[in-house]
Amino acid sequence: MSETTTAGRRADMVRNRRLLLQAATKAFAELGTDVSMGEIAQRAGLAKGTVFRHFASKEDLLAAIMLQLVDRLIGTAERLAEADDADAALVEFMADSIETLAADRAFCEVIGRPSLDHAGVRDAIGRLCGAAEALTARAQEQGTVRGDVTGTDIVLLLAGIHQTAAPLLAAQPQAWRRYLELTLDGLRATGTRTLPHPPGDLHLGEYSRKS
Repeated sequence: MSETTTAGRRADMVRNRRLLLQAATKAFAELGTDVSMGEIAQRAGLAKGTVFRHFASKEDLLAAIMLQLVDRLIGTAERLAEADDADAALVEFMADSIETLAADRAFCEVIGRPSLDHAGVRDAIGRLCGAAEALTARAQEQGTVRGDVTGTDIVLLLAGIHQTAAPLLAAQPQAWRRYLELTLDGLRATGTRTLPHPPGDLHLGEYSRKS
């Protein structure tokens, strides 16, 4: 096989993977995790067999999409980590993240009902919790956020706020902002009561096996 032919095949593989990821990202965001591989192949304009040459299962494809999305949220948290106003940084992180979730059903399904037992996704969500922890700790140091809140609490609240507003979003796309403000009031350091349950860790693998 000539170098030109090999290079051409590699270029085709890169192009096909890009098309699959683009089609899958849109399909999962619109329809959730139940979308079929056939639907994704059709949207990408490729044969179904091509999908499986790149991703052995739908779980592997979904994991690749989730990794891209979580990395984007981590990037937002890291960008805000050194902001002078730590409280405003945490609020901006939560608002940006929830706005992302409002356009992506798959992320909420993985966070809220983690059925994807994939080490890469578990690690990425762990890193997201760590990034949220850093933002939360800085806000606590500045005295604006209650001291018993964790980064994992924040990540779980992101999906919870979106899911609370979900029935309203078709007619009122910004309805989630109301529930974010209600949640932020609960995070404030003043006028709080002791929480009745200790903080948890987001162990997706354990959760999915028990569900």
